[in-house]
Amino acid sequence: MATNKDLAEAWLAQDPDPRTRDELRAILDAGDEAALAGRFGRKLEFGTAGLRGELGAGPNRMNRVTVMRAAAGLAARLLRGGTDPAAASVVIGYDARHGSARFAEDTAAVLTGAGLTVSLMPRPLPTPVLAFAVRRLGADAGVMVTASHNPPRDNGYKVYWGDGAQIVPPLDEEISAAIDVVGPVDRLPLGKDWTLLDDDIVEDYLDALAGLPLGEAREVSVAYTPLHGVGRDVLLRAFERAGFPTPAVVAEQGDPDPDFPTVSFPNPEEPGAMDLALALGRSTGADLVVANDPDADRCAVGVSGPDGLRMLTGDEVGALLAEHVLRHTAGADRLLVTTIVSSSLLGKIAEEHGVRFAESLTGFKWIIKAGAREDRLVFGYEEALGYSVGGQDGPPVHDKDGIGAALTVAALAAEARCGGRTLLDLLDDQARRYGLHATAQLSLRMDDPGRIAAAMGRLRESTPAALGGRTVEVVEDLARGIDGLPPAEGLRLRLAGGARVVVRPSGTEPKLKCYLEVVVPVAGTVAAARTAAAADLSGVRAELGEVLAQA
Repeated sequence: MATNKDLAEAWLAQDPDPRTRDELRAILDAGDEAALAGRFGRKLEFGTAGLRGELGAGPNRMNRVTVMRAAAGLAARLLRGGTDPAAASVVIGYDARHGSARFAEDTAAVLTGAGLTVSLMPRPLPTPVLAFAVRRLGADAGVMVTASHNPPRDNGYKVYWGDGAQIVPPLDEEISAAIDVVGPVDRLPLGKDWTLLDDDIVEDYLDALAGLPLGEAREVSVAYTPLHGVGRDVLLRAFERAGFPTPAVVAEQGDPDPDFPTVSFPNPEEPGAMDLALALGRSTGADLVVANDPDADRCAVGVSGPDGLRMLTGDEVGALLAEHVLRHTAGADRLLVTTIVSSSLLGKIAEEHGVRFAESLTGFKWIIKAGAREDRLVFGYEEALGYSVGGQDGPPVHDKDGIGAALTVAALAAEARCGGRTLLDLLDDQARRYGLHATAQLSLRMDDPGRIAAAMGRLRESTPAALGGRTVEVVEDLARGIDGLPPAEGLRLRLAGGARVVVRPSGTEPKLKCYLEVVVPVAGTVAAARTAAAADLSGVRAELGEVLAQA
C-alpha cells in the first residue's frame, strides 16, 4: 500500500505549479508526517457544491492538479454516450481570489484539449453573471471558480448545468466518479483554442435585470460594500442603468483584494464584517446599507430607522421581496420557494396572495428545481442572504443573485419612501397581518466529525419534550425524506404555537447548525411582540444548546 510519502512523490511528478511543488518538497525534506497526512490522508470530495477547500498541494487541497482533474471529469461526463465534443460547450467564470484566474485557464485548457467548445469570462466577475451566461450562450455546462465568502486561504469550483442552475444528484456523483479515474494530469491533452468573451456578456446580464420588478420610484440613498470582492463595478452599472442614484462605496473595501484585509471573515453575516459599511451609512445618512459577499451572489441589507441603522435578517428581506414581487406580477401559477430552514412566513404569504408555494432542501440548487412543471417561479430565497428575484417571466438568473437582489431592494425602498414609509414599516405591516415570525441560529463548531454524528444520534434517541417552554409536538427525520423531498441528514422539531427548530450538519464547515423560529401574534404593539419573540428565541436557543453540548 502506497504511503503518504509515495503519494506525495507521485504528485510532484505531475504538478505543473512551481509554488505547490516547492511547498510539497519542503514538507518532504522536513519529514513532516502530519502535514503530509493533512494533504494526502483524504481528498476534497466533489459534490453538489462542487469543490471547496484550502489552497495548497495534495488531493485534500485546492490546486492546479485538483482543478485539472475536476475539469477532465466534467469533460468525460459531458461526452458520455459518444457525444460529439464539438457539439458540447462550457462557459467558465472566476472571481478575484488567489489562484482563480489560473484555475479558470487550466479548466479551459483541459476542456478544449478534450475537444469541447469553451468560452472564458473576460475578467473576474460575479457568480450570477456566470450563471446567467450559461443560459444566454446556450452552454451545456458552466464552471465558476470561487469560494464565495470563505476565508482568504480557500478557493472552490462550482459546476452548473445547461439550465443555468447548480448541479444536483445524480450529476455530482457521475462527475465525481469520472474524476476518480482521471490519470496524471501531465498526460492530459491541453488546448488553447477557447473564446475570450468581451463585455457584451455583462451588458446582456444588465439588460436582463431590467425585467426585474423595479417600479418607477428612484429616490433612495445607498451605502454599499463589495467586501473586497468583484461586485462593485457591476452593481454600480446596474444602479446607473436602472436610474437610481449612485451608491456610496466603502473605499477601504471597494477594490477586489483576495486577502480581505479589513475583515476577519468576508461574510456579511459575520460579526464586524459590516462595521465599515454601517459607518458609511451613518455618515452619509443613507436609507439603505447594502453588501455583497466577495462573489456577489449574496446580498445583505441594513435599514435606517428611528433607532439608527439595523441589519435585516435574510428571512426579513426574503419576506419583503416576496410581497414586492407579487405586487408587480400576476397569475395563479406563480411560485414562491424557500428552504426548510428558512422562515415559514413565505408559505403564509403565498396563501394570502393565492399563489403556489414549495419548500426545498438547503442550497439554491434545490430552490431552482422546486415546484411542479406547470409552476412559474417568480421568487426564491434562503435565509443565508440568497435571493433569486424574478419578474413576470421569472428570474433572469437561475441561482442566487446579489446584484439583482440589491437593485430590487432599492426599488422597494424607493417605492415605500414615496409613501413616507421605510422597510421597517413594511415589516411591521407583515407582523400584524401574519404574526411576528422571528428567526435565529445556533452554530456549534465540532472539529471531530464523530461528535457531530453523536449529537445528531442523541437528538434522535432522546428528543426533548419541550424547548424554551414550548412543547415539541412533531419530530420529522429529514433522513427519511419528508413532503416529497430527497433524504438529507437533519431533524425538524415542530413546537407548540407554530415554532420550529431544524438541526443539521453544515455541508461546508465542521459545524452543527440549528435554525430556530417562533411565531408571536401581534395583539398589542409590534414592538411588544418583538420583545416577547426575542425572549422565546433565547429560551429555545439556550435549552437546545445544552442538549447538543452533551454529545
